[in-house]
Amino acid sequence: MSVKIRLQRHGKKGKPFFHIVVADSRARRDGKFIEKLGTYNPITNPATIDLNVDSAVKWLNNGAQPTDTARAILSYKGALYKKHLQGGVAKGAFDEAEAEKRFNAWVEAKDAKVQGKVEGLSKAQADAKKAALDAEAKVNEARIAAAAQANADAKAAEEAANAPAEETTEGEAAAESTEENTEA
Repeated sequence: MSVKIRLQRHGKKGKPFFHIVVADSRARRDGKFIEKLGTYNPITNPATIDLNVDSAVKWLNNGAQPTDTARAILSYKGALYKKHLQGGVAKGAFDEAEAEKRFNAWVEAKDAKVQGKVEGLSKAQADAKKAALDAEAKVNEARIAAAAQANADAKAAEEAANAPAEETTEGEAAAESTEENTEA
């Protein structure tokens, strides 16, 4: 029996969610499995991976072959590195405590890198939101200034239209009174 570490797809259309499982290679993709090792959600940024590293290393040592995507996930979470360190312990290159210390240091560095990416993404999102807000404020100020200018132009045009009409009526009234005086 050939055993594989692979992904089982779950979730809706367009919203994949995967279980990382150990299964017989002859079983269907989403069918029967031996053990569930964790989950993988590629929708989030960065992708969310929950993996039982010790169980994954146990299966790798027992001969389970990961698929390409599962291998990438196991490498990302450090399962392949932990298996490598256990090989060094078996050969006598260093002891179990040293291997655990190296693995923990690697995990801390990896977590710091992932946290840096999360902070960078949140900062970029906040900067984009601030830039959009500033651009919207500039557009609103321009719109308000244009409306104020239009109102000022309308008032000036109205005053200009009213002023000559008043002068004309005053001028006509003066002319009429002059004509009346000359007739009398």
